[in-house]
Amino acid sequence: MFEIGNSLREARVRQQLELTEVEQATKIRARYLRALEEESFEALPAQTYVKGFLRTYADYLGLDGQLYVDEFNSRYGEGEEPPREPVVAKRTSHVRRQHRRLERRWVVFALAGIGALFAFVIAAWKFGGNGKEQIPNLATTKASTTSTLLKPATPRHVTPAKPATFKLYMRAVHGNCWMDVRNWSSSGKSRFTGTVELQQAQRFVARRLYISFGNPGNLAIVFNGKLVTTITRGGSYLFTPRGFSRAA
Repeated sequence: MFEIGNSLREARVRQQLELTEVEQATKIRARYLRALEEESFEALPAQTYVKGFLRTYADYLGLDGQLYVDEFNSRYGEGEEPPREPVVAKRTSHVRRQHRRLERRWVVFALAGIGALFAFVIAAWKFGGNGKEQIPNLATTKASTTSTLLKPATPRHVTPAKPATFKLYMRAVHGNCWMDVRNWSSSGKSRFTGTVELQQAQRFVARRLYISFGNPGNLAIVFNGKLVTTITRGGSYLFTPRGFSRAA
């Protein structure tokens, strides 16, 4: 158990960030950010907003946003506000009524089809010649027809959309580090070239970055809200929404 507000404030102050800077980067109003730091959660519209703002604010500061959401849930999550407008419930009830009407129609169609088939078989047997031909197995025909008419639709598999961009935050915490940041590849448009001095930081939101590091061991690197500990040697690395790897 830890203090949510104090840890957020300490992380912001340690990075020498003002609330107005964080507001511009996260699109969260400064008064809501201050309410999070003071743990005045009642000043926010609803718990759903609190959790979303907590996750975004913590990730921006290089912290584990999910950890803050879990801590909030453990302390305040029991009084979750009900939805203000039961639109989903009304829509679900309406859809269920439509499904029931469709099911009743299919049953009527199936029974009508079975009756027509039965009449056709009787007529064929009655007028088909010597009258010794056997009537087909009506039970099997009925089951087959009903199964065909009432066959459920096969559910379609929906592939979740892949993220188009990623967030990268780098701060010099142990010393200086030279780096060259370019879009897409080593010959791409330059995003930053120079030395990140102690306590300075760089932030990027991109689809693909090619980064050359001088001494990455001096940096704290946060990729999509998670601290990176595997980039310790100088060289070139390729960053995409799926992850990062050493460039060939």
